[in-house]
Amino acid sequence: MNIHEILIIDIELYVRENREIPRGHHYLIMVDRLKYKVEKECLTGHEILKLAGKTPPERFQLNQRYKGGKVTRIGYDQEVSFVEPGVEKFMTIPLDQTEGEK
Repeated sequence: MNIHEILIIDIELYVRENREIPRGHHYLIMVDRLKYKVEKECLTGHEILKLAGKTPPERFQLNQRYKGGKVTRIGYDQEVSFVEPGVEKFMTIPLDQTEGEK
């Protein structure tokens, strides 16, 4: 057995089972009911949107759902840690093309 074996940690499963998410591995994150493998502990909102095929990312809002139902909006440049306790999954919302335009 390799001491430095890399595991793929399913974030949603670990959170539902109240297990601590270990550092230094690969992670499965859920975005809009689809799972994606990431090889880092942190990604920005922009990177998560691109990973989920939401292009251009600026036309989408990213929300993070925590265990218990709390939802927070994630900024494009905001880093998200997948080892943070309670992070369950992510949801995207398409923005209206007129939003922010006057």
